[in-house]
This record gives sequence, structure tokens and C-alpha cells, in this order.
Amino acid sequence: MRRLLRIPSIYLGVPMLFACGMTLLSYKLPSGYLEGILLLLVTTLVIMLFDLLSGLRLPSAAQFRARNYLGTRESLLALGFAGLIIVFCALDLTLFPIPLIDAPASYAQMEGGRAHVRHISDMCWVLPPIGLLCTRNKWLRNALILIGFAFPVLVIDRNRIFAALFATALVIIFRRDPAKRLPWVTVTLLAIIGASVFSVLGILRSGTLDTVALPFSDLYRSAPVGVRWLVLYASAGPYNFASLLAKHYSNSTFLINQLVPMSGSIATAGTDIPLDASNINVGSEFLPFLLALGPLGAIMSIVLLYVVQRWSVRRLYPRVSLFSLLIFLRMSYVCVMSPFAPQAFTWTNVGFIVICLVLQAFAGLLPNRRALGFGPNISVRPADAGKPSS
Repeated sequence: MRRLLRIPSIYLGVPMLFACGMTLLSYKLPSGYLEGILLLLVTTLVIMLFDLLSGLRLPSAAQFRARNYLGTRESLLALGFAGLIIVFCALDLTLFPIPLIDAPASYAQMEGGRAHVRHISDMCWVLPPIGLLCTRNKWLRNALILIGFAFPVLVIDRNRIFAALFATALVIIFRRDPAKRLPWVTVTLLAIIGASVFSVLGILRSGTLDTVALPFSDLYRSAPVGVRWLVLYASAGPYNFASLLAKHYSNSTFLINQLVPMSGSIATAGTDIPLDASNINVGSEFLPFLLALGPLGAIMSIVLLYVVQRWSVRRLYPRVSLFSLLIFLRMSYVCVMSPFAPQAFTWTNVGFIVICLVLQAFAGLLPNRRALGFGPNISVRPADAGKPSS
């Protein structure tokens, strides 16, 4: 399992293959829709083949474990960063309605400055990894983990729940002693919790599936309602991508709004975009590029996402910096979610990466209060990049 997780393209390729597979199984695809699914599949498979041959891999579990962040300059800045995020989470909950309590529909209401507050509070997913890595204090660690999981539930933000669970699971796996078995019970429990919360919040946010008018297959209709919500979310991105490709619909507005700060909304709900079901407006990471630049633009966006993912992996060498790890966790997550929603090529994601780069640079300017956290018998060199663990 660890060997697979050390391959950069796994985080992009496996979710895309899974999502396309779910799409083929869950719908009776109309004429012309198969071309869009094949475009996603073929591009993904070519990238994975190249990645397997290129040799770049994540650092080994021993290298992750050798890096001790406690008491370092990076951990001090990370805890301050976490404190700022918590302040904005509190502002979000006190200044505006709490969707889980007041009204589920209020999760989409961003007026009155809430959108600006949410730009910071949305980064709550970093709280559990920072809590696990940067403090010995049990109370503080548990508080960071609790807030990181509780805030997305209160604001009915399934994406942030998944991001927090994903980042926590990867930290647990990579920091685990290689001589010990992976904590499958913990990881499985996180997956079950995430799936359960996702299904419940999906019903709260969008109602029942009876209002979804899509050409579902008999296999999909026979599944339990909770499973159908998960499958619908997994498959709707590739389905909508294939649908709009088949309709030759073009519109550059969504890509511009996604890339340019404050230029407009990236939401497809309530627009003239010809979705087969207006209430299922899930789009893949590559849909805005398809609408603006056509099929070639979509292919180039998939390749670019893989290139940025490789860059995030290379930044983990030679010493697994804390902020490089946060960048990798973020990029890996947006790769995993790429079949479902645009998150990588957004100005907010770029902003998070810039924040991490600035904090990492600033950490180098602070007084060095302790030695770097490597173990005495472990040497990590840039030349180790790409070498599999023994």
C-alpha cells in the first residue's frame, strides 16, 4: 500500500479511473457521450504510464518518520497559522447563520462579507495535520483535530470534511513505523465516517434523489439511497464533462472567474449551461478548460495538474519540510477530487500554496532554537529522490 501511495500519479489516476468506471456503470449514456469518457480515460492512462517509467517517488516512511517538527521554527509558524484559521472559523459561526442549525440552504449564502471570511476558514482542513505533527500537548492536539472536523460539519461543507480526513489519513500512514502494519482500522473508520457524513449532508443540502432526472442504469437504481448519493457525486463530474463535450458548448466565463480573484462566481447553478440535470451541477477539474479551450485545453489541464503534483513531491526532498508537506497534502487532495470539482486551478488554491511558500521562507529567517529533527542514523540527500524504499 505504501509503495502505491509513493507514486505521484496514483492520486490523480486512480480516482479518475474510478469515477469514469462509475459513470459507465451508473448511466445509460446518450449518443456521443462516450467520447468524453474516453478522453479522460486515455489521457489519465498515458500520464500514469509515464509516471511509472519516470521513477520519481515520495520519500519513504522512514524519511517521513525521521523528520521531527516539534519545537521547530516551522511548527511555531504553523501553530500561529492554525490559530488565525480558528479565529476566522469562530467569526464564520458567530457573524453568520450556522447552516446545520439554522437552515441547510444558508450554506450557499455568502453575502455580507462571509465569502471573505470563508476564504480563511476554508483552510480548516490543515488543523488536524498540524495538531498531529506540531504539538505534544494532548489538549491542544485534540482541540485542533476536533475543530478541523467539526467546523465543516456545522457549515455543511463536505469538501472540507473530505480534505481533513484525507490529510489526516495520509499523515497517519506516512508517519507509521515501516516495521508495523498500517492502521487499517483507523483508516477504515475515517473512510466510513467520511462516507456517512457525506451522504447525510448530501440529503440535507440537495434533498432526495427523486428530483434528479438523469438516465440512470438499473444497477444504480437498485443500490441503497446512501450509496447512490456517493456514486452520483463520483460519477456526475465525468458525466457532465462528456455531456457538454457532446453538445459542443463553449463558455470561457467559468475559467476566467476561477482564475481571476473576485471576477465572478464559478458556480454553474442558475446559469444557462446546458446540463442534463440542472440540480446536479458537479463538474470535473477540467470542465472549465473544456468550455473555454475545447478538448485540447482539457487534455493540457490534466497534464498540467500532474506536473504541479510532481513539483509538490519534489519539494519534499531533501528534508520533508512541514510547509512542503502541507502543499503536497493539498495537491494530492485536489488530484483525488479532480474528477468531481475544480479546486486545483483556482486563485484560492494558488493563494494557499503561496502562503505555505512564504511561511517556509520566513521560517528560515527565524532564530534556530533547535537542530533539525532528523534521527542520528538517517541521512536524506536530494539524490535519494525517486529511489524506492528497501
